Amino acid sequence: MSSHNLSFHRKSPEELLKQIEKLKRGKLKIYVGSAPGVGKTYRMLTEAHELQNEQIDIVIGLIETHGRAETAALIPGLEQLPLKEVEYGGKTYTDLDVDAIIERNPEVVIIDELAHSNVPGSLNKKRYEDVQRILDHRINVITAVNIQHLESLRTVIHDITGVSVRERIPDSILDAADEVILIDTTAETLQKRLKEGKIYKKEKIEQSLENFFTTKNLSALREIALREVADDVDDKADKKAARLRAAMMNEKILVCIKNDANAEKLIRRGFRIADRLRSELYILTAIDRELSELPEKVQQEYKEWQELAEQFHARFLIEPIQERKISQVITDVANQKHITQIILGQSVKSRVEELAKGSIVNAIMRQTDGVDIHIVANSRKKLKNKARKSINRFSCLVLFG
Repeated sequence: MSSHNLSFHRKSPEELLKQIEKLKRGKLKIYVGSAPGVGKTYRMLTEAHELQNEQIDIVIGLIETHGRAETAALIPGLEQLPLKEVEYGGKTYTDLDVDAIIERNPEVVIIDELAHSNVPGSLNKKRYEDVQRILDHRINVITAVNIQHLESLRTVIHDITGVSVRERIPDSILDAADEVILIDTTAETLQKRLKEGKIYKKEKIEQSLENFFTTKNLSALREIALREVADDVDDKADKKAARLRAAMMNEKILVCIKNDANAEKLIRRGFRIADRLRSELYILTAIDRELSELPEKVQQEYKEWQELAEQFHARFLIEPIQERKISQVITDVANQKHITQIILGQSVKSRVEELAKGSIVNAIMRQTDGVDIHIVANSRKKLKNKARKSINRFSCLVLFG
């Protein structure tokens, strides 16, 4: 009789509950592309025919061909559920009919444009929320999204392309997917398809080639997509090992942000580090007065940060400054939470100002021990208006290993 060296892991009650809940849900498959026109929808429809040939009950919930003849040619022969009509602003719009899909109860449903925003008045604001509801009814979903729609990449994409992506999905959607497949196409191939009219109509071709579809942009987006999907595959292959590494390293990261144009960039950077380390995430805001006393515009920005924190599964905390210097606020939190790394945005002080008033970095180094400090370059040094400058406040993003 042969013997085997087996390693057993007793699952915690939380792990067992998660496993049970996952068994109750449908499976999610996401096709990811680096840009429009790489062939995500074409591949989904091709797979739909393959599954149908294997006697799998599959339907189209919603498909967007964008006028592409090759894609549209794959729709005949597949069952396509009707879209629902939604009245808004005196106009009639069509959108995904979630109730019809649940009632039809197929084994698999194709749903395109995962990052799409629903018509106001719909049950859910975003299509990914519709997909989650469908998954809860044990219906498998095949969907597609471009990499620029990932929430944590918003600032990176803007810095590369100059485009602010309005429709985004939480990173947790990609993490929760059972299968993520990259549809990879070179920049040259995409530009060729664009010139041939296979991506956009003729009137949009030249504008696209000069803006979003430049070789530089497409190459950068392709590299990001390749890296993101590779990281996702690695994470799914060994999540337990990642958690063990994080526990052994016990990294605790503090990302500090001011209320300026770089705040969201640093929050997203912090999330991506926390995600790699499987760390808990906290956002700490330090202000020198009651939140209700701050200008309405500033209160709105805090609200947006809180919403972003919730999307990243982080807790949003408010810390009173209580006449402390900003460096003291940071070091107090760092010492209380046993922080090992601090990430700061680039200082807008001149060298003369730093010599006269002191450097925050130097102050932190004096008041902490064994803490690494990282400075992230600002995308731009443009300050907010004078009214905002007069408000003494600081915010910190705390990541716990």
